[in-house]
Amino acid sequence: PVPKWALITVAVAAAVLLLLFLICIINCCCCKKKPKKKERVNLHAVSSSTTASLVQPEIEDLEQDVEQRGRGRLQYSLEYNFRAQELKVGVKQAAELKAMDSGGTSDPYVIVYLTSDMRKKYETKVYRKTLNPVFNESFTFLVPQAEVPESMLVMQVYDFNRFAKHNIIGEVRLPLASVNLQHVIEQWSDLVVASKVEEEHLGEICFSLRYVPSTGKLTVLILEAKKLKRMDSDGLSDPFVKVHLILNRKKWKKKMTSVKKNTLSPYFNEMFVFEVPFSQIQNVDVVISVWDHDKVTKNEPIGKLFLGCRATGNQLRHWSDMLSNPRRPLAQWHSLQPPDVVDKALGLKSHLKLPLPPI
Repeated sequence: PVPKWALITVAVAAAVLLLLFLICIINCCCCKKKPKKKERVNLHAVSSSTTASLVQPEIEDLEQDVEQRGRGRLQYSLEYNFRAQELKVGVKQAAELKAMDSGGTSDPYVIVYLTSDMRKKYETKVYRKTLNPVFNESFTFLVPQAEVPESMLVMQVYDFNRFAKHNIIGEVRLPLASVNLQHVIEQWSDLVVASKVEEEHLGEICFSLRYVPSTGKLTVLILEAKKLKRMDSDGLSDPFVKVHLILNRKKWKKKMTSVKKNTLSPYFNEMFVFEVPFSQIQNVDVVISVWDHDKVTKNEPIGKLFLGCRATGNQLRHWSDMLSNPRRPLAQWHSLQPPDVVDKALGLKSHLKLPLPPI
């Protein structure tokens, strides 16, 4: 017979082995080793065009890269006189310009201007049959210190052609806000493809509108303008504002502010009241135009805009807000637009003055 203590020992050992076996099973099922995280692209889950872009650049990108490179470099200098408020731009030289002529050379020259005053442009001399011209010319711009951060210097290198249109080789655009003008700057920059023709900044004007349907009174308050285009040789203007009422595409009524001398940021605060019956308010356009006064020659328009039911964008929103809030004056800033663009949008029929329609 087996002793009793031996049976107990065997039973305990069997229980321990069974417990260890159960623990191993639990560890294998519930505590599997986590795989390392790796960023992988599943090429089967994406389209063929996207897959191609992962391994090679688009043909258009390659063409743009080739187009951007190989136009050459331009060396220039900048010096700002804080007392005289003048920016002196030195066009030093160019190197490795793109050949534009059949003989493998170019006839380069440089045009320099500021986007804040595109009427004033300077040109260097033309250098014949060279890809590495030395210009060593300097030009001075009158730039008030307050306008420096908003100005951009543009230097465009052209290839001269006596019998055809001059081809642009490339350009350098330098925002003056990104430059430390406390010191004289001299540096090289790569030429890039020239930007499309930019729209000239004509300025902004702030005015309020108020309409009272019961009395038929339309009030236009011309408050102020800022950043107006320079019209005079001294870099300033003599601005004044005209307010026209257009009825059924014909000029109807006109009033104007006083002239503010030698400023690009005039303050007017002048109010005009027009009688416009409620039955005609939907057919009326209000034209706001800023002009430069000149004693000797004809006054020149700086920019225009119009409001009414035919307007768009901010002008239409301003007009709609006025009609939605009768008796309440609503002021807003607007950007001036080229006069010919506004005149074309208005499509005026004639300049005859119409009598006031009956109420």
